[in-house]
Amino acid sequence: MAELREKEDYEEELLDYNDEEDKAQDAINNKVNGEAGKKGYVGIHSSGFRDFLLKPELLRAIVDSGFEHPSEVQHECIPQAILGMDVICQAKSGMGKTAVFVLSTMQQIEPVPGQVAALVLCHTRELAYQDIKVAVFYGGVNIKVHKDMLKNECPHVVVGTPGRILALARDKDLSLKNVRHFILDECDKMLESLDMRRDVQEIFKLTPHDKQVMMFSATLSKEIRPVCKKFMQDPMEIYVDDEAKLTLHGLVQHYIKLGEMEKNRKLNDLLDALDFNQVVIFVKSVSRASELNKLLVECNFPSICIHSGMSQEDRLTRYKGFKEGHKRILVATDLVGRGIDIERVNIVINYDMPDSADTYLHRVGRAGRFGTKGLAITFVSSASDSDVLNQVQERFEVDIKELPEQIDTSTYMPS
Repeated sequence: MAELREKEDYEEELLDYNDEEDKAQDAINNKVNGEAGKKGYVGIHSSGFRDFLLKPELLRAIVDSGFEHPSEVQHECIPQAILGMDVICQAKSGMGKTAVFVLSTMQQIEPVPGQVAALVLCHTRELAYQDIKVAVFYGGVNIKVHKDMLKNECPHVVVGTPGRILALARDKDLSLKNVRHFILDECDKMLESLDMRRDVQEIFKLTPHDKQVMMFSATLSKEIRPVCKKFMQDPMEIYVDDEAKLTLHGLVQHYIKLGEMEKNRKLNDLLDALDFNQVVIFVKSVSRASELNKLLVECNFPSICIHSGMSQEDRLTRYKGFKEGHKRILVATDLVGRGIDIERVNIVINYDMPDSADTYLHRVGRAGRFGTKGLAITFVSSASDSDVLNQVQERFEVDIKELPEQIDTSTYMPS
């Protein structure tokens, strides 16, 4: 009860500005609302990225990356986002939410030497490492390294975890007074945690009122949405209200019923039998990640593992190596279950059942990114495992069938 009261008291306090600040914000609201007419129709009939009237260098980067047409979420969000509108976006994994804030922010930034113009907060170090490659700040690295970087090579875009960003800002090494774009990636994870939400709020208070706020996630509960909106002014809201749409169209999903002691043999057989570019195998604990990876290496599989028990440097080195294709099998905990985008991954195996339907969605979303083909296989070895699988099927209206003896490679291997 005490914790509940603390949470309620904190939410009351959230963004409690004084009257002068409210008046300033009203002026900003009037400016935003005055442009609403323009924002409402820009890009309605867009069929390609060129229709967004992006900078030539951004269009070249998009073409070089092999993309021709925006996804549904990009089509809906980018035209408004590049005009500075606040955005709350929930969309399924792999449909290009990251590109929304990358492109819209890059389109708007007018770089000034020594000034940070955009701040992207991510809930894990690995996710921060993946995003915009400008300057990335997270715990586990000597803070003096980050302070020196800010002093000598101040970036225009900062990506980081809330704890490290707040520490740098409090020590006056990171100035946020010129931030024009404030972005939360996987916002529900940061705002559902009371401690992390406090850090986000403290950082938010150090930034100007007149800024764009954008929040993104694949899962955004109705309870957390009002908290998101407290950081925003009249945001454009895009939600996937029909949760069945959250599942990935190109993803083939199956389960296997087996005993706990049968998992290793079955995994070995699957890795021998299946064609894959890269595969991620999810387990429920650090110790199981280490032991399973050790077993796979002993069986001559090209495997590595990533978990929170490793040093930050080791984790990032392994992640980068896997992303670049040096290893084809990654054993991991849910540390890499959200937002990590590795284009070669086309199979996900839930060696251990995730703890919820949300976690299942984020895990299997590592395969079949951006509408491509992929395969998800889940081991079911207990009554509680069956319960979670049933929750997944009911919530997302998907029929997950038992893995057949033979599976058509063309259903999950990219053409």
